[in-house]
Amino acid sequence: MSPFMRRLRAAIVLAALAVPGSALYAERLVDERGFVTLLPGQEVWNDVPGYKGIQVMVVEGDPRKPAPYVIRVKFSPGVMSMPHRHPEDRLVTVIKGTWYTGKGGSFEPWTTDPLPTGSFMKHPAGAEHYDGSREGEVIVQIAGVGPSGTEFIAPELGHTGDGLKPKP
Repeated sequence: MSPFMRRLRAAIVLAALAVPGSALYAERLVDERGFVTLLPGQEVWNDVPGYKGIQVMVVEGDPRKPAPYVIRVKFSPGVMSMPHRHPEDRLVTVIKGTWYTGKGGSFEPWTTDPLPTGSFMKHPAGAEHYDGSREGEVIVQIAGVGPSGTEFIAPELGHTGDGLKPKP
């Protein structure tokens, strides 16, 4: 197994241990035929240790398992993730606010592209990127096929950064 895959599996296990799986799930309605519904007001947001200003919610599936999943991520105003990558393709839809996304391994929030509510972006597996809010709260919905994980490019810098950081 490659060093990347060993670090990735470790990150998935740490994330799973940080927040119990059932605590991450939204208050979904499941009918007798298996239809699953999530209505406004049923959201259950969870802080994730080490990700100041970012909350998550599992809508469907389990990102730790080899199956489809849907999660939502909420960014507080001015909070962005530091450069990272995922082992799987991720399909992202902006459902609230303007989401800013940057490509590459250097954290340069002033170079990010704004994606307003309703926008879509595919993050290819293994592609280095960073994203979040520059102004106002942002919520994105992410779909993929697990197992998922996050590998930070420079973990010593932490998981989140200042989205309002000016160009030097």
